[in-house]
Amino acid sequence: MATKWGIASCGFISHDFVNAVSTLPASDHQIVACAARSLKSAEEFKAKFNIQKAYEGYKALADDSEIEVVYIGAINPAHFEVAKMMLEAGKHVLCEKPLCMNVKQTKELIEFARQKKRFLMEAIWSRTLPSYHKIKELIDEGAIGDVKNVIASFGFPLEKVPRLMKKEMGGGTILDLGIYTVQLAQLAVGGEKPAKIAAIGHVNDDGVDIGISASLMYSKGRTGTVVTSAQAKLTCDAVIIGTKGTIKVLEPFWCTTEIELCKMVTRTENTTEKFTF
Repeated sequence: MATKWGIASCGFISHDFVNAVSTLPASDHQIVACAARSLKSAEEFKAKFNIQKAYEGYKALADDSEIEVVYIGAINPAHFEVAKMMLEAGKHVLCEKPLCMNVKQTKELIEFARQKKRFLMEAIWSRTLPSYHKIKELIDEGAIGDVKNVIASFGFPLEKVPRLMKKEMGGGTILDLGIYTVQLAQLAVGGEKPAKIAAIGHVNDDGVDIGISASLMYSKGRTGTVVTSAQAKLTCDAVIIGTKGTIKVLEPFWCTTEIELCKMVTRTENTTEKFTF
């Protein structure tokens, strides 16, 4: 029987999600309703994707007994409130990143989902890709030895994108771009929480970060270096460095279709194997 989905917010990112779901068998997944702050937006979304029901406001979506799981594509500051509403109504939740705006909200939401015995996931889509499965496989099998360093950058000229430049809309490069760099570092070190974080950066007139550089310190001599920018195009790639070699995650590293495994033979000689997905 198909899983019955509801869509909370009918913006650009929700269009991408529904397009992706539409590639899957209808016998597995079915989108039965969508909701937006304005009924007009919801009705337009409904018509575009041939969805059964459209609602004005998210409460009606939460009250729809047919829906099993809700995808939340609302603006960042709304994630906590909407996700909690859906969990309260007994829905499972797949929420766009960032899951919440701060640690306090995140801990509260996770605990609430546990109390309600409902599935809650932050939509870090990178982790579901074949390339990321291969990265984890190579690390786990010791292809590069012990991981020691992870370096990742993500940046584009984004200062003319209002959503990213306003604090009230949950803007900033850390929540929008930095989350991808950090999740890769976390993947490489097996999910260990950093023992120390040191960061520097710049903010705009609204107090929103427009560029940062951060160092993450882990146990066993491991470090991570992450850089984000809304002012310039960065290399947008990543490298995972181990004691016996490296994994190069080619641009765009967050949804790459190509990685390179470079194994050290001698100090000056390497062998390279490419994987394409």
